[in-house]
Amino acid sequence: MMNARDLFDLTGKVSLVSGGGDGIGRAMSLALADAGSDVVVFSRRREICEEVAKEIESRGVRARAFACDICRQEDIDRVVQDTISEFGRIDILVNNSGRTWGASPEDIRMEDWQKVIDLNVNGTFRCTQAVGKEMIRQKQGKIINISSYSGSIGTDPAYLDAIPYNTSKGAVNAFTRDLAIKWARYNIHVNAIAPGWFPTKMTRWTFDQNGERILSRIPMKRYGEMTDLMGVIIFLASDASNYVTGQIISVDGGLTAW
Repeated sequence: MMNARDLFDLTGKVSLVSGGGDGIGRAMSLALADAGSDVVVFSRRREICEEVAKEIESRGVRARAFACDICRQEDIDRVVQDTISEFGRIDILVNNSGRTWGASPEDIRMEDWQKVIDLNVNGTFRCTQAVGKEMIRQKQGKIINISSYSGSIGTDPAYLDAIPYNTSKGAVNAFTRDLAIKWARYNIHVNAIAPGWFPTKMTRWTFDQNGERILSRIPMKRYGEMTDLMGVIIFLASDASNYVTGQIISVDGGLTAW
């Protein structure tokens, strides 16, 4: 029987993290590196990914940084091909890149709706399909989609009037469950993490304007800290979750337990 500690060891694994240059993506990239994985980070801003890559290498593993717009299939294909050329495989994919747009449902412009859906839903699919072909060839893989608590419940427009974002995360949840069934035969595990409220660039304005209202809804009465995500990302990326697939794991301080 494998030692329990060894179940979480990612030594020799190769992880690919979209939006890995800052916020939640950065925290998860560093956590994967701490567990022993080599990590490739990519986003539209290569410079911030390069900074994270340097932090990852300081942990004693290999890292690469790429500029990549996940709305462009050719960018994704290049990242996947370059990763395979250098590392030989991809064991873990974290679909973290995302965006939001605030506007009431009756006022939002179709072009803004489409920008959110294309990045959050179509971009997730593009990355997953490209990497999934390699994982099918390998006959193993771990795919971790980053959803949101707002993909499971309605949200108060006073502090989250962002129906395209919420819709996109509901779609990510459905995609996660269905793909888990479709690809279980290839030994590919597909799960999602649904964070609640975490301090990031995306949430800063909302916290400043409505922080007290948000905290009043969270049973634990605090925002999430980046360390709150590290354990769950390692769990889903490692052998510890080998009998877990198609699950949406909430990390929200109890927000969706109401």
